[in-house]
Amino acid sequence: MTSEDFFKCIETQYNQQLPFVIYRKPNKQEVYALLQKSDKLFYTSEFTEQGFVFSPFDDTAKTVLMPLENSEYISTPTVNLKKVEVNTSKYIVDKQAKDYHINLVNNGVEAIENKQFKKVVLSRKEKVNLSEGNPFTIFKKLLNKYPSAFVYCWYHPKVGLWLGATPETLVKIEGNRFSIMALAGTQVYKDTLDVVWKDKEIQEQKFVTDFIVDSLKPSAESIKISDTTTVKAGSLLHLKTMISAQLKSNSNLKDVILAIHPTPAVCGLPKQAAKTFILNNENYNREFYTGFLGELNLEHITSPRAGSRNIENRAYTFKKKSTQLYVNLRCMQLKALQAMVYVGGGVTISSNAEKEWEETVSKSLVIKSVL
Repeated sequence: MTSEDFFKCIETQYNQQLPFVIYRKPNKQEVYALLQKSDKLFYTSEFTEQGFVFSPFDDTAKTVLMPLENSEYISTPTVNLKKVEVNTSKYIVDKQAKDYHINLVNNGVEAIENKQFKKVVLSRKEKVNLSEGNPFTIFKKLLNKYPSAFVYCWYHPKVGLWLGATPETLVKIEGNRFSIMALAGTQVYKDTLDVVWKDKEIQEQKFVTDFIVDSLKPSAESIKISDTTTVKAGSLLHLKTMISAQLKSNSNLKDVILAIHPTPAVCGLPKQAAKTFILNNENYNREFYTGFLGELNLEHITSPRAGSRNIENRAYTFKKKSTQLYVNLRCMQLKALQAMVYVGGGVTISSNAEKEWEETVSKSLVIKSVL
């Protein structure tokens, strides 16, 4: 399907107020869409269905499902992207928002000193007025600006309209093998990946990795941990570690999701104490920000590697089911001519409230550059 026909289908769906999701995976060209045939709200709790899931930060709330059996699945090999103008406007400080966030971080540090938890991720929401609110224009800008992110636009008339370009995988699973990304620490990219990380960020990264490994032990075996590397996401750098494992015969995807979501990279550690602090102290509802989203049990056709010694084998392709879920970071919610932009950062005992505020400003500029 051509890019033009693809977007015509999506726009018709949107104008009819019917649910859809369009997305592109990291470092790929192809763009996929699921177009739901009715405006019914479907949920999953077992994660055994096929489709696309969108799950909130609060793990006690329901996960929305766009079921494959109630949707049309379409794709386009590539999107024709014109050179887009990216906004580089300066940041205008909202003093009230800054004071609130600095106070929030100081309260978080105090709670850590009082041994309530070791780490907490604190966030805020910013409203941005838009001159025009076409989600597809914003989606194409995100595609253009973030080739190595999971880029999406998700809409349900009974839930809302969300867009994002997230650098972070929650879990990828094929058969009984799966991998999880631990991403933490942030600094602004300045033309090199060869940077020095402070103890605060190294410690934050270790918290996330250790939590994931410990949480997986009941449901996984053959756990392997990669070296930690510096990765670039847009104009920011992060520390990344990959954890791979095999599901135990008596475990399933739901066990893995329940064990790790929300991770310390978006919530804190211990999970329950940090989550309670967030729900009681952040002055807004995160909704789907720092939740997760992605393909659930979808079949993809795979070809053997070109280097296969047996040339006849190359003619065969095989289908395999895979689930690829991403943490909903670098995201926004569109409401009429306003974008709600969500940003946050990890707080540990060595955090400086002013620097934490500046980190949220850097992150907000990354998202607002496409508005």
